[in-house]
Amino acid sequence: MSIGHDAFTFVRELVRAESAIVLEPGKEYLVESRLVPLARQSGHASVDAFVADLATRRNPSTLRLVVEALTTNETSWFRDTDPFTTLRQSVFPALAKTRSKREIRVWAAACSSGQEPYSILMTAQDTPELSGWKVDMLATDLSQEMLDRARKGEYSQLEVNRGLPATTLVRHFERAGLAWRISPALTSQVQFRELNLVRPFPPLGKFDVVFLRNVLIYFDLATKRDILRRVRQVMAPDGHLFLGAAEMTMGVDDAWERVPAGRSSVYRIREEQRTCVP
Repeated sequence: MSIGHDAFTFVRELVRAESAIVLEPGKEYLVESRLVPLARQSGHASVDAFVADLATRRNPSTLRLVVEALTTNETSWFRDTDPFTTLRQSVFPALAKTRSKREIRVWAAACSSGQEPYSILMTAQDTPELSGWKVDMLATDLSQEMLDRARKGEYSQLEVNRGLPATTLVRHFERAGLAWRISPALTSQVQFRELNLVRPFPPLGKFDVVFLRNVLIYFDLATKRDILRRVRQVMAPDGHLFLGAAEMTMGVDDAWERVPAGRSSVYRIREEQRTCVP
C-alpha cells in the first residue's frame, strides 16, 4: 500500500519548508520508497506510522533525515559529457588568458556524493592551459550524509562504472577492498561545506565557474529567480555558469545570457549587469 494522504502531505510540506523542493501529487511512490528504510530503522511497521510519530514528536535529527532522503539526487562521473568537454576546450582556456594569479575558483553546488567536483578537477588536470595552476574547488550540498561520502572519496564498482573511463580510473583511483578510493591529490583540493541553496549564502567570495546543474528543475519560479540572483552576486563578472540541459535562465532571471560553447552552452552575466572587473 502506498503512503497515505496525510503522511504524504506532511512530508511534502516539510521538504518544501526546508529545501523549497516541490513534491507534486504523483510522487507518493518516491516518498514511500525513500522513507521505507528510515521507518524500518526506527522500528515502525509502515511509513504512515513512522510519519505519524514524526509529526507528533518532531525530533529535529529525524526531520533532517527525512529531508535528506527526499533531496538526494542522481549523479555520475562527467555527467552528460558535453559540459566537461566545454570546460576543457573553451571555458578553462579562456579563463587562463585573463587570470594573472594562475588560480581559478570553482563552485559545485548540490554536489551530492562528489562525482561532479572530482570530475571538474580531473578535467582541469587535462587542460594544458591550466598546467601548474591552482584550482580552488568548493563543493556544497544540503545533505551531510552525501558530504561525508564525498569527503571520503570511496566508490563502489557500480559507481565507478557510471561514466568513468578506464584510463581515468587508473590515473586517479586506488583499490580499497571491493571499492575504489579517489587519490588524496584530488580530495585535498576540495572544500566540502553544507549549504542550503534556498537560504542566504554565507560569505563565499567570487567564482570563475559555477556548476548548478539539474537543481533548478526542483524549485518553483520564485525560488529559481532568487537562487540565480544570489549566484550572480558570487560570480566573477566574466564567470561561467553551467546549468542542466532542461534548465535555462530565460524568463527566470534575464540578467543572464546564454552563450553557445561547442556542443553545450554556458550562461554569463550580461555586459550591462556587470559591476566590477575580476
